[in-house]
Amino acid sequence: MARKSKSGGAGIPEKFSSIARQRVVIENVRPRLEGGYPIKRVPGDTVFVQADLFADGHDEMCAALSYRHAGEKSWKTVNMTSPQEDVWEGSFKVEKQGEYEYFVHGWVDILASWRHGLERKVAAGQDVTVEMLAGAEAFREAADGQKGKVRKQLEALADLFQDRSKINEAIKIALNHSTQELIHEVPTFVDQSKSEVLGVRVERRKAGFSAWYEFFPRSAAGTTDRHGTFADAEKNVLPLVAWMGFDVIYLPPIHPVGVQFRKGPNNSTTSHPGDPGSPWAIGAAEGGHTAIHPELGTLEDFKRFVKAANGHDIEVAIDLAYQCSPDHPWVKEHPEWFKWRPDGTVQYAENPPKKYQDVLPLHFESEDWQALWIALRDVVYFWMEQGVTIFRVDNPHTKPFHFWEWLMAEVYAKDPNILFLSEAFTRPRIMARLARIGFHHSYTYFTWTNTKGDFERYMNELVNSPMRDYFRPNFWPNTPDILGWNLQFAEEPMFVIRYILAATLSGNYGIYGPAYELFANDPVSGREEYSYSEKYELKDWDFDTQTPFRKLISRVNRIRRDMPALQDTFNLTFNQTDSDQLLSYTKIDTSGTDIVLVVVNLNASATVSGWVRVPLWRIGLNDGDPMILQDLITNVEYTWNREWNYVELDPRRMPFHLFRLIKP
Repeated sequence: MARKSKSGGAGIPEKFSSIARQRVVIENVRPRLEGGYPIKRVPGDTVFVQADLFADGHDEMCAALSYRHAGEKSWKTVNMTSPQEDVWEGSFKVEKQGEYEYFVHGWVDILASWRHGLERKVAAGQDVTVEMLAGAEAFREAADGQKGKVRKQLEALADLFQDRSKINEAIKIALNHSTQELIHEVPTFVDQSKSEVLGVRVERRKAGFSAWYEFFPRSAAGTTDRHGTFADAEKNVLPLVAWMGFDVIYLPPIHPVGVQFRKGPNNSTTSHPGDPGSPWAIGAAEGGHTAIHPELGTLEDFKRFVKAANGHDIEVAIDLAYQCSPDHPWVKEHPEWFKWRPDGTVQYAENPPKKYQDVLPLHFESEDWQALWIALRDVVYFWMEQGVTIFRVDNPHTKPFHFWEWLMAEVYAKDPNILFLSEAFTRPRIMARLARIGFHHSYTYFTWTNTKGDFERYMNELVNSPMRDYFRPNFWPNTPDILGWNLQFAEEPMFVIRYILAATLSGNYGIYGPAYELFANDPVSGREEYSYSEKYELKDWDFDTQTPFRKLISRVNRIRRDMPALQDTFNLTFNQTDSDQLLSYTKIDTSGTDIVLVVVNLNASATVSGWVRVPLWRIGLNDGDPMILQDLITNVEYTWNREWNYVELDPRRMPFHLFRLIKP
């Protein structure tokens, strides 16, 4: 006696009841992030989808890609094509911010399979009378699911295929191009196979394109005789930053600075009266993470500064540093949020050989972790209410991943326009994990990328690997913490080289100024750190002089705003050169009309000449076709008409070409 399954069949498990007639197998839909996280895009981006689809037997199959914005009820569907065996691809454009979802479906196409079989039998000289009758049935059944003109066309074909007196005419029409097109428009199937539904998070434009300027407002007075204020920053710094064309101003911590173990100049463990200490030692008698350092001004002064910045189309980013000085109110109010050592003291922060005696890390594994999480979230909420739209997160890799995933989901639900930059100079997998779980921007290894081969390898990893779907690089030539070897004791050409690489390779970039554009280059001996760093003392920067480098920065930022090709990171391809000292790359916007070609001399101390290969195959030209290359910095125009072209770059004059390529 046959054993019956739960569904009542003779020995067939219930799980097959809904899929028995689904003949198409769908595998490896991509892009798809591990863990089910959505891929990232910005409005106007195109999502390219690939999947492996195949079926048993020799029937014809079709595949389609369906998508919709989360606010829409109906799905839009586009046909997929198969450029290589069993690999299908399609695409859709995301037009607006928010959540999108998509899936792939495939099926055995009854009409297309019938036509393909008919074609083979006719070619073999076989009698196809029965096949034509079978086609009539298939076309009539397909007509039942259609309306209007298409229904009438299908019914007319069914009548023709059934008429044995017109079989030769019917065969000819069945195999012509118009019938093939009609079949393509009206795919027929028994049962579709569907992939899982995947997600796209479309974030606002600044997630993909921005220019950041970091400065310490306490140095905004232009003198070391007194502590700078937000009013000073509004008067002295904002006009400069706006003129240079930056659209994000990032402020290191603006909170009260602890007194106990306050650091002195050059990271000395001994401070003296008047030493401002490190702003990352957050918290004092005046308050903690939701308080303003009294010497900077009041909360109203800060809000006025934010409003003034917004008036220049600049957003304000602040540092989100989840750590406390020993004087932070939380140390007394919530001792359970810190890790206490056997001698009754709190373990201060360490990153050997670095020691941060003035900073206490939070204890995320404490019994009271839920209250701690909520308090940290409320810090973000507080500054959102004051007009802050972007948070640069200090060392997120030293806090639990689950915390960040929860926090950003909470913030995103409250305001999806808030952006987070991950300052995680750490191992690749950790950086990638932080990006997958929600960070919009990520610091990178750009600072330590120097040679032509290094740039090509690293950029290809960012642009042409699955990282492109979630990891948005933000290139910084320097930070208050990092003075790279390439800038130490360097002269102006190296600063220009590193700047143009950051500003044109990546859609997002930033500089720590005025240290960068004023060529601060004196390191701590043997370390990648600034000697007498601004982290521990006031500086008397020049905010008034429109230096040649500042003029160059201003021009480049204007060019970036005007050239869509420079507003993307992932449209990059490298061009061949015959010199290891010449790095060249092309960027083309989605319309294919805005074409930028960059050539950079990586040698800051010598003129380099060589030959650069223009990617004619990407821009629709042939060898011998004339093209105009306009240098957007000097406005000099060059006419090239060959695939390989000669360049010569003197770093003392200008170490790069930033070309707009104009086709005839």
